[in-house]
Amino acid sequence: MYELNVSKINKRFGTYQALSNVSFTLLPGEILGLIGPNGSGKSTLLECITGLLPVDSGRVYRHDKLLSLNDKKDIVWYQPDNILPFAEQRVAAILLFFRQVHGVGRTDSQQLVDRLELSPVLDKTLNTLSKGYRRRTLLAMALLSRQPLLMLDEPFDGFDLRQSLAVMALLREYRKNRSMILSIHQLSEAEKICDRFLLLDQGQVLGIGNLAELRKQAGLEATATLEEIFLAIT
Repeated sequence: MYELNVSKINKRFGTYQALSNVSFTLLPGEILGLIGPNGSGKSTLLECITGLLPVDSGRVYRHDKLLSLNDKKDIVWYQPDNILPFAEQRVAAILLFFRQVHGVGRTDSQQLVDRLELSPVLDKTLNTLSKGYRRRTLLAMALLSRQPLLMLDEPFDGFDLRQSLAVMALLREYRKNRSMILSIHQLSEAEKICDRFLLLDQGQVLGIGNLAELRKQAGLEATATLEEIFLAIT
């Protein structure tokens, strides 16, 4: 059974067709990479799935049930790029609030703080942190949530290679109980973390599948990278 079924999403801004008949499925426990250049419609698609943007047409289903806006609030945690909630609050207070709201145990919360190396900044306010520490705090907030579907926009932006790999390992552990859609512009990072990829350009789905399936679609050899696949398909 599909975790999520997105069917024929269309979205227009005036005369600009931002999304055109976008359809795909998300499997239980899967990490799906949403891949495309700036302006391809990635963020618009995520906002349409969550209900932040109204669609012109199309439907979103979970377990064959059509999702209402209220359903989506209970099912989806969406974290946009470049947000700064609770900017003047200390990191420790933010994480305590999220832990209590979502009923997460103290031990599990502390393990998350340790894995994301947040201890040095717990007493600092979010707006004073570096980009990397802000990202880690936002990721902690997302992982403290209880929604079964995480949608993260550019979750690795601001991390160096070591930090990105550590976060990828952490996300793999958390997918035991949830599915994820990650919008990623760094194709090398997407290739390391995602099970399948949805290639989006100018609001249209150009391909969806794992690396082997996309290589076959693009007519490329078995050693072709995601970047080579994307360039071939587009």
